Amino acid sequence: MKRQAWLAERRAALVAAYDADADTYGDDEYPSDMQREWVARVLRLIPPGGTVLDAPCGTGKYFPMLAAAGHLITGADQSAGMLAQARARGIAFSLERTSLQDLSYAGQFDAVLTIDAMQHIPPEDWPGVLANLRRAVRPGGLVYLTVQELGQHHIERAFESLCARGLPAVRGELVEGDTPGYHYFPGRDQAVDWFGQQGLAIVKEGFRRENGWGHHHFLLRPGPASPAS
Repeated sequence: MKRQAWLAERRAALVAAYDADADTYGDDEYPSDMQREWVARVLRLIPPGGTVLDAPCGTGKYFPMLAAAGHLITGADQSAGMLAQARARGIAFSLERTSLQDLSYAGQFDAVLTIDAMQHIPPEDWPGVLANLRRAVRPGGLVYLTVQELGQHHIERAFESLCARGLPAVRGELVEGDTPGYHYFPGRDQAVDWFGQQGLAIVKEGFRRENGWGHHHFLLRPGPASPAS
């Protein structure tokens, strides 16, 4: 199987999994206290009554927090099921069914939130997704995103398994066990390199490990792009 066909298949499986789980998604929600702390930090840094893009927004779990702070919310997600749950909250100003790869906003938001989502983006698409997020914010705006981390022994074991099955995988990809559709773990240094290439400067950074998963938290601001390393 060619890699692009395989990735398209994985992406479709991911969307199908989220659509299937939408009605009960969040019933057994993993800890997100640190994510909420970082969202609160973003909200303190943008103008009162500012505009915020939550992409992908999922069921809109952060919408009440954003609305309580007086901000106007736009949500985007590629899952119709997740968007239906987000719409049912009746909070967002607008909702759009689209993927991170296809975001087309330009200079519209004071902040963009991309939380617990980049692990679903293959390495080929990371630069384009980051460019989309950067383009969506106004000058001086902020991008908050998380980068999930998995232990190297898990990454190596997954890569060996995928290769043994004849699949066109690269190191860092995971599609087994309880992983719906597709995950990719680039590691902090690769993510930071891509930030620089797309002109996203790190304002603040944090890390926490919970339940065997690590999460890097990045607050980014558009700036000059750096050369590829």
